Amino acid sequence: MQGCGLSAGGRGEDSSVIITLPECSDFTDIPEESLAKVLTYLTLIPRQPGVKFIIILDRRLDTWTSIKTALARIAASFPGNLHLVLVLRPTSFFQRTVTDLGFRFSQEDFMLKMPVVMLSSVTDLLRYIDENQLTSEFGGTLDYCHSDWIVLRTAIESFAVTVKDIAQMLQAFGTELAETQLPEDTSAIELLLLSHTEKYRRLKDAIKSVMREGRHLLCSLEASGKEVDKDMHWDISQDWDTVQRLLAQLRDMEMAFDGFFDKHHLKLQQYLQLLRYEHSFQEKLSVQERKLIITGDTLTQTEQTSKDLSALEKREEMARAQVMILHGHQLAAGHHYAMALIIQRCNELRHHCDTLNSALSTKRKELTQVQTLLQRLEEAQWWCDEGTYLLANQLVDKVQSKEGAQAALRDIEKFQEGAPALLTICDVKILDFFIQTHIEKTFEKHASVQNLIQARQTCLKKLADKHVRPIQLVAPRPENSPRSKSPIFSPKHGTHTHTHTHIYTHDHLYEHVMKELIETERIYVEELLAVLLGYRAEMDNPSLSALLPTSLRNKRDVLFGNMPDIYNFHSRLFLKDLESCLEMPEAVGACFLERKEHFQVYECYCQNKPRSESLWRQFSDCAFFQECQKKLEHKLALDSYLLKPIQRLTKYQLLLKELLKYSSGCERVSELQGALAAMLDLLKSVNDSMHQIAITGYEGELSDLGRVLMQGSFSVWIGHKKGPTRMKDLTRFKPMQRHLFLYERALLFCKRREEHGENADKTPSYSFKHCLKMSAVGITENVKGDVKKFEIWYSGREEVYVVQAPSVEVKLAWLNEMRKILTNQQKILKGLFYTVD
Repeated sequence: MQGCGLSAGGRGEDSSVIITLPECSDFTDIPEESLAKVLTYLTLIPRQPGVKFIIILDRRLDTWTSIKTALARIAASFPGNLHLVLVLRPTSFFQRTVTDLGFRFSQEDFMLKMPVVMLSSVTDLLRYIDENQLTSEFGGTLDYCHSDWIVLRTAIESFAVTVKDIAQMLQAFGTELAETQLPEDTSAIELLLLSHTEKYRRLKDAIKSVMREGRHLLCSLEASGKEVDKDMHWDISQDWDTVQRLLAQLRDMEMAFDGFFDKHHLKLQQYLQLLRYEHSFQEKLSVQERKLIITGDTLTQTEQTSKDLSALEKREEMARAQVMILHGHQLAAGHHYAMALIIQRCNELRHHCDTLNSALSTKRKELTQVQTLLQRLEEAQWWCDEGTYLLANQLVDKVQSKEGAQAALRDIEKFQEGAPALLTICDVKILDFFIQTHIEKTFEKHASVQNLIQARQTCLKKLADKHVRPIQLVAPRPENSPRSKSPIFSPKHGTHTHTHTHIYTHDHLYEHVMKELIETERIYVEELLAVLLGYRAEMDNPSLSALLPTSLRNKRDVLFGNMPDIYNFHSRLFLKDLESCLEMPEAVGACFLERKEHFQVYECYCQNKPRSESLWRQFSDCAFFQECQKKLEHKLALDSYLLKPIQRLTKYQLLLKELLKYSSGCERVSELQGALAAMLDLLKSVNDSMHQIAITGYEGELSDLGRVLMQGSFSVWIGHKKGPTRMKDLTRFKPMQRHLFLYERALLFCKRREEHGENADKTPSYSFKHCLKMSAVGITENVKGDVKKFEIWYSGREEVYVVQAPSVEVKLAWLNEMRKILTNQQKILKGLFYTVD
């Protein structure tokens, strides 16, 4: 529709928008529907309410018939508030005369529908519209290019359609996510997660592309506005607002889409976690049930079974089950949507663990009983065999004499004294058919041998009572017999003692310290796990809920702090790092440096420690903790184990110092030195932060002041003179004892307070007194009369603080930190100055 155009920026009376209909030979051929759409579109571009329109109908080269047709079509199709129609009538004499006559007779018909003014020339237009609102073709000065306007409107409409398409795509994807059926196979869930994530990324890329298109369009509109004169610029504010509104809609859609997808993605991940947890749970139960099928019929088998049972009690399955319970509680603590089911599974697994432990205990008692019985049966079998052998070796000709018969009787009586004590079958409660048969056969054999012995004794007694001629006794074994020559019986047989000299080199000592570091790390990890499972997880154990005080049930995170995070760091990362150094001990320094950021978990733990200790003092005697300690067979109470993380942190720097002592000449000694410095800095940071949390009375957020750099107690004199502060005025007064906290952006003065008494909290607190912003602080490093004093002045010496440190070293350390802060401030200000220039 090149014949119609909105003159952008062209305004008439009352800010009416001008629409020009230039010369168009085929205007009458334009379909009614197309004309209505064009006019509707043009009237919708201005967005202010109640806007009026002026139509300029240029028909200088046309006829009255054409004008009449155009006016009729405008009256029928124009949808807006038409304020005025200005018609430039034909310039030829004949057509102008016809037009004047025709309009005179038809004026009333047109005026009823719309106000129409017939103009003789473009000069007449100036009575209705200023020349700066008219284009050059109408004798005006408005800089307007219709083709540029069409390009701009096409870009805006294309952008609007694209935004609408994006909205439909987001809605379709959201519907797909909402209607997704969750499969029960972990691999299918993983594929679903990958598929959804890929679609999400493609949509995000599409949104970013449309965002760039919209911002580029805004820049084009702003550039167009700057290129023309202020009084003659295109009216682009409406277009700019339209694009800005579309961009805002796109941002809102993106935020809503991100939130919806994040929730859906989290639900899928949690569903996958639940499936894996359920699978591991069922697998763990089946493993535990299979392990109980243990048996043994012979002494050798029973001994092997006992070893298998001991191995089972120590195997990783039990520990993994406990870790799995802990993992379940962590999932529940992370607000998993299936929290109730996971807690139920944790309790079931704990019940099965307890059942398994009870069954293992019962099985061990059974095995001990069977093992004792089988051992006695073997002893009885051996005794029966030895008895048979003894009887068989008593030669008839040797026992015919009284003395021989008496000697044989003594041998039998002595042998009888060593007879084993047998159990009866009734004394054994749990036996299988094989063992019962074995007992019966042994008892029969034992009874048979006893009958033989008794018959032999009867016979020998008869022979011993007869008076026969004595016979010569058998000579004793000669000294040179094989038995006497055995080195086992030789008094000279013994062991030789060898003397070994141990020479310990620095390498040996280094390896020794490394082994101590790794071994103590393993013990530390085991102790943390014992506390988390034996105390923390047991707080959710329904069987112990009666022992747990009500006011303690929701205080688990206060009592244990972030110990789970510390355990996860050490068990999953740091212990493995240290164990990897067994083959390359010199790499241990790098382990500490690479995990430097992870050690920050200790700062949170130490900050919580005073709250934990206070809670422990209230409930240390409760039956719950005593029962847990009894189950764990710990000699020390829980508070000793809650101190382990702080003790371990201190132990690291001691071990690193030992490693440095024995690492002279080592290529990677600088890493060890860096590791030691990092641990010492961490200890200092932890110590400072523990003091910081005891500050009371400060109105505001301490985190806004930056990081704590230094803290300590000082003697302070204060002066409030605008002129120079005289030392005499300061030193004549008694100093105040203040605890100072140096932050990156402020210096805090506090008063240390300690409670006394039997049940008092031993942790000191610090009452806030004053705050100096570091941006207004200056320092004087030396004060006459005392090398430990320095001066802090504030706001151009309106306030002066003379500070006395406990030692020169402390003073120098504080001045060094304060100097760094002030230097950094000057650099920042200097940078801002150059930026302004």
